Amino acid sequence: MKNKENSFNSSGLSSDRSALVAPKTAKKVMYGFILLLAVASGLAFANQKIQNTKMPKPKPLSAQQRDAERKKWEASPDGVKFKAWETSPTGKRVSASAAKIKEEINAFIDMDAVVTGLSLPPGSRLGFGIMARINGADYIVNFEAERSQLAQLHNIKVNDKIMVRSRNLSYAPKYAYPIVSAEYAEWDGKEIFKRLPRKGGC
Repeated sequence: MKNKENSFNSSGLSSDRSALVAPKTAKKVMYGFILLLAVASGLAFANQKIQNTKMPKPKPLSAQQRDAERKKWEASPDGVKFKAWETSPTGKRVSASAAKIKEEINAFIDMDAVVTGLSLPPGSRLGFGIMARINGADYIVNFEAERSQLAQLHNIKVNDKIMVRSRNLSYAPKYAYPIVSAEYAEWDGKEIFKRLPRKGGC
């Protein structure tokens, strides 16, 4: 009788153990599945977030839109002030100087320059630059230089002849001279400056 009871109890205990083991295994499987889903969801969300942060390229404005924007700006206080300066004697002189090297700027070709000053006009906020005479007119030649490039530029002296190439020419009421943004420069046949591409851009 005891044997039967023992056998009954052991078989019952065994079944109870299997009943206890099965839920634990199921829980582990369930936790693993939930963890897998969480990781997959996290990766999908991260990927979607990265895609959403990519800024779409703006569509170029049409000729009508550009014209409308220009007229809107010209009617603004800054636009009115600029137009008044542009028609003033100083503005006309600066515009005429800019026109003298427009072809060289558009073609990105060499321009011979004579250094006339080693400092920019007071109040300038253009970084490092010099004053130079090109084609008989005076210009601000601005160098967007890294610190490592300044040593060679600081060797330039007044009356030195340099060669400059640029793609950008601008002027503003604050400055009495057109601004040439140098991209490449040589002095005595040697390269002294080459604009480095901006980080994350050109």
